[in-house]
Amino acid sequence: MEFPNPAKLHNQHVSLFAILSIATIVPNPAFATKECVFPAIFNFGDSNSDTGGLAASLIAPTPPYGETYFHRPAGRFSDGRLVIDFIAKSFGLPYLSAYLDSLGTNFSHGANFATSASTIRLPTSIIPQGGFSPFYLDIQYTQFRDFKSRTQFIRHQGGVFASLMPKEEYFDKALYTFDIGQNDLGAGFFGNLTVQQVNATVPDIVNAFSKNIKDIYDLGARSFWIHNTGPIGCLPYILANFLSAERDAYGCAKTYNDIAQYFNHKLKEVVVQLRKDLPLAAITYVDIYSVKYSLFSHPKKYGE
Repeated sequence: MEFPNPAKLHNQHVSLFAILSIATIVPNPAFATKECVFPAIFNFGDSNSDTGGLAASLIAPTPPYGETYFHRPAGRFSDGRLVIDFIAKSFGLPYLSAYLDSLGTNFSHGANFATSASTIRLPTSIIPQGGFSPFYLDIQYTQFRDFKSRTQFIRHQGGVFASLMPKEEYFDKALYTFDIGQNDLGAGFFGNLTVQQVNATVPDIVNAFSKNIKDIYDLGARSFWIHNTGPIGCLPYILANFLSAERDAYGCAKTYNDIAQYFNHKLKEVVVQLRKDLPLAAITYVDIYSVKYSLFSHPKKYGE
């Protein structure tokens, strides 16, 4: 794991997912003794990290979403908190407000541009006619670019909203988090592409992702936290729709997981190249696939 000095992630309150993710990517955890201090987080992604974007703009989650922790739907397509919530908490920051939410939002310590059903590339079908969010990664980047300039205008203008905007220096010092790509694979599966055809789209998908990282870097971002994609072949919507798919020992659709692993392999190659291309960036690649697959393969170990 790479972070600028001080370089050790403070993670005593991070969720099981984040803790195990860190363990999978740190070859020698004794490399630093100081903690990272991030004054803000800017997040980009899909439902894995959406804290209310799709709910505010297109489709709001209904019960039982939110019942475990918030005791009501809270903009997350989950019954509790998401990994991004625990990451924010670990740095002593508030949960991220969705950029698209106009009610009760506070951007003083970051913003969340993720929306459920988002893709990296332009989706072929958009809600409500199709199944994907119109706020794909290029749009999320554009929103962030405009957010950066407009928030500073509001701060300089003063008034009631000024304190709800991030300070200018936060943008360079913030943590930029990404969890996206799963829906690009899903778009191929449900677009009746063959396994070979879906695999053939992967290089273009990860290259589009790389371009967005570079564009955000050009706006001043320096610390990046990038999740790979999870075992899509273990998800109910895959298992229910592709009944003939070969299953592995744990009941997951093996071919679909193989494609996810290929995507992750190419994504990691892109991250390695980005580290060369962006010399001032600290980029952490998080193996979320291994963490989530462990939950599916050994549920009793984690209390299920």
